[in-house]
Amino acid sequence: MATPQPTDTQSHKLLGRLSLPERRFVADALRAETVGGVLLLVAAVTALVWANTPPLTDSYNTVRNFHIGPSALGLDLSLQHWAADGLLAVFFFVAGIELKRELVAGDLRDAKAAALPVIAAVCGMAVPALVYTVVNLAGGGSLAGWAVPTATDIAFALAVLAVIGTSLPSALRAFLLTLAVVDDLFAILIIAVFFTEEIDFLALGGALVGLVLFWFLLRRGVRGWYVYIPLALVIWGLMYNSGVHATIAGVAMGLMLRCTRKEGEKHSPGVRIEHLVRPVSAGLAVPLFALFSAGVSLSDESIGQVFSRPETLGVVLGLVVGKTLGIFGGTWLAARFTKAELNEDLAWPDVFAVASLAGIGFTVSLLIGELAFAGDTLLTDEVKAAVLIGSLIAAIMACALLKLRDRKYKALTAAEERDDDLDGIPDVYEEDKPEYHLRMAAIYEAKAAEHRRLAEAAAGSSTEAARPASSD
Repeated sequence: MATPQPTDTQSHKLLGRLSLPERRFVADALRAETVGGVLLLVAAVTALVWANTPPLTDSYNTVRNFHIGPSALGLDLSLQHWAADGLLAVFFFVAGIELKRELVAGDLRDAKAAALPVIAAVCGMAVPALVYTVVNLAGGGSLAGWAVPTATDIAFALAVLAVIGTSLPSALRAFLLTLAVVDDLFAILIIAVFFTEEIDFLALGGALVGLVLFWFLLRRGVRGWYVYIPLALVIWGLMYNSGVHATIAGVAMGLMLRCTRKEGEKHSPGVRIEHLVRPVSAGLAVPLFALFSAGVSLSDESIGQVFSRPETLGVVLGLVVGKTLGIFGGTWLAARFTKAELNEDLAWPDVFAVASLAGIGFTVSLLIGELAFAGDTLLTDEVKAAVLIGSLIAAIMACALLKLRDRKYKALTAAEERDDDLDGIPDVYEEDKPEYHLRMAAIYEAKAAEHRRLAEAAAGSSTEAARPASSD
């Protein structure tokens, strides 16, 4: 997977056509995310069935709460804890690489191009937090969970797209992907700033020294998994013991990787490592986190609590209403107060549909829910149930909206992928080049000549058939 060149920044079209390298990168990334999303969906369903089947419920809780790890290092953790703090560090490591790639070679490289996803992401996090806050102020609930509905789960969102078979145009898919990358960045900042209570400065200093060493080795060109994996584990362990959420270590290491190619390189180190680590993240780390975190009680009583308790109702409304209105409103503001115009092939209902799809908050929302209500197991489980229900409602709403435009999407995608001259480059990227028109003229002339030859052959056969047979 080649590192794309920066997106063309001359266009003033919102959700306009991507550059060809960027389009190919987005297509590859979405295919990988979609597979991970399907596995995530399977793991979540498995957890719900396991936790809500009476003969199996006790075994689920026993496995989830089983402790393992060296207590002398402060790492005697439950399997659920290992999944949330350990395995998700791998997920955030990949998120760090994605963010670095966007900053140096993607839409976030240029301030004008970055404005749309950044504004949309900020509004898409601020409005859900505001919705949650208003609901809980009105209902007398806890404000501790204001950050729960602010996150978008891109893997789950793309799994929904895979299930319903919708062919989104590359610009909308890239918008969703870039939006999720920016969303992840702000989620990381929220976790680091608002969910760090007590800091062990000695352990934090050790983690920072390890990160500096990690950076130095990268810049010196040192290679070898046997160097970096042990160092990464030490950094993670120190970060965990410092009181700062351990996933921050993964993000920091991901951001340090170089995501631009030097002369003679086929792939940058960041792209190469992401290609190796992404299957571990999407196929193992995130599904296991879902397996140990999504198993909440979904009895009639608990579901009723979701819509009657202010904390859980705030989460549902934040995901379904806040996310949709925030992202759609942020995109509209970008169009209203800048020179950019919406791509003429798309309509504002398309943006609204994608904004509703971003209301699927799963992985990071579950994590923040655990952090926000760590001292209240019952409320934590109810908030998790609210995340699941809110995400389900957002998915159903997005599916309905996207299906309404599915035929139009397919026509746009077909136009993007048409390659009449069979040179491997979609024609839409060549139509302004003289050599393309020369190739197409030659193709059309060859086809016309073939049609004339066939017509003449058919006419000759008809004449031969009509000629009377000669007598002997």
